[in-house]
Amino acid sequence: MPSSPAPRNVLFVVLDHWRADALGAMAGSLAKTPHLDALAADALVFQRHFGQCAPCAPARASLLTGMYQHNHGVKRNGTPLAAEFTNIAVEMSNAGYVPALFGYTDTTLDPRGLGANNPAMHSYESVLPGFFPELLLTDVPSPWLAYLEEQGYAFGTDVQAAYRPATRMPGEGPTRAAAQFKAEHSISAFLTDALLRFISVRREQSWFAHAAYIKPHPPFIASAPYNEMYNPADMAKPLRKATAEQEAASHPLIDTCLRRTRAAHYWRDGEGLVKDMSDSDLAQLRATYYGMVTEVDAQLGRLIAKLKEWGLYDHTLVVVTSDHGEQLGDHWLLGKECPFEQSYHIPLIVRDPANAADATRGTQIRQFTEAVDIMPTILDWVGAAVPRQCDGHTLLGFLRGRTDSNWRDAAHWEYDYRDTWVPGAETMLGLPMDRCGVVALRLQNFLYIHFSALPPLLYDLRSDPGCLDNVAADSSYARVMLDCAQRLLSWQMDSSRRELTGMCASPNGMVVRDPVNASVSGS
Repeated sequence: MPSSPAPRNVLFVVLDHWRADALGAMAGSLAKTPHLDALAADALVFQRHFGQCAPCAPARASLLTGMYQHNHGVKRNGTPLAAEFTNIAVEMSNAGYVPALFGYTDTTLDPRGLGANNPAMHSYESVLPGFFPELLLTDVPSPWLAYLEEQGYAFGTDVQAAYRPATRMPGEGPTRAAAQFKAEHSISAFLTDALLRFISVRREQSWFAHAAYIKPHPPFIASAPYNEMYNPADMAKPLRKATAEQEAASHPLIDTCLRRTRAAHYWRDGEGLVKDMSDSDLAQLRATYYGMVTEVDAQLGRLIAKLKEWGLYDHTLVVVTSDHGEQLGDHWLLGKECPFEQSYHIPLIVRDPANAADATRGTQIRQFTEAVDIMPTILDWVGAAVPRQCDGHTLLGFLRGRTDSNWRDAAHWEYDYRDTWVPGAETMLGLPMDRCGVVALRLQNFLYIHFSALPPLLYDLRSDPGCLDNVAADSSYARVMLDCAQRLLSWQMDSSRRELTGMCASPNGMVVRDPVNASVSGS
């Protein structure tokens, strides 16, 4: 009898709040990520990879639909994703896979056709249609909390209690103390255990697993020994103006960010505003963040080791990335709700097991890539068609040593600061809801940030890589400003929704244009 074809698996890993310089394989990084570095040495690293938007729900909408924010319309956590859009799970189902979810997708379902009392109307953490949730971990991760109770911890259903530190010594920073639970009982270890159980009984068949790890998302706390793995004195100084007041004076939106970014959002029992934390506390927070990254790296190491042990590593496309970055004190901010690059520049490692990718293993490229490229890449690898809704492009050519002379020469990201169910920047600035948009153009030498109703920002990265000196009002940069504005306008025009735009009714029926080679075919 003929032997069965070898399985073709896809492991799609997303860490939350993981900024680009928190990967050891990146030049100059302080991060200790030995397992991810080993994967990078056998894969392709994309040095200039950018998330599409922030916060989590908009970012994941782009990542999982392959669409820019101005097309999918998810502006904030809680904004519904229209049911008409396809996504990576639906398309992988059409390709014959059963899309398994471990973690979350941060999706608000389309309310049209759903009743007002439907539980989906009360959460932005529903499951993206098409996924089969093998392990669902939302903001109240009940399966993990139940597991912790089985291990003898007395947290019950109180996730806030689970993330309070075990002890805190007098005078130490608020994020230094270890978590109460052991590293082997962490939510990252719990997810990895479930994922390994899933894979262990599917070694002879193809599978697609999306593993969404919550860490290093706040609260900033790490299990022992990761909480003390980094010395705060070794942490790089944040990129920011001399004082928070000077930073606030640089732009109206930044002023609102600094006035509403509270410590309680980032560590348990935090008090006051983030901008007022001491330098020593910020250095400790940075050290804790890197410890959290190393803690997740250990779990990914377990995962990759098992793939190798089970003979699956060379039959699995491995994609490891993030939804968005983390300010980590740069510009006096924590989190990601701002227009600066640290919130959007994220890691991307792709390991293609095909022999055709051998020449690129262990290399890094500097072309601009974006989160919208992930869905086309995965679909291309499994041999599925890429939906016309996708704004991104497959990276398979880069993985297999081919260059594209027409590849983008810039990265783009969007951010919308309209209010949600509570007042925020929109109210503070007194703006209409639909005039709270931000769009950024990241070129080789410039970063241009355009605001719908506020002054623009322009940074000359040649002399100001930290983006501390806004030159938008400098007349000597007038030509650069015009060029950037024109580029953004063309980008939005070129990437406007296109699902049906290549079709035209004719006397002979529906004519369908091929966007790649402009050929014409009948319906």
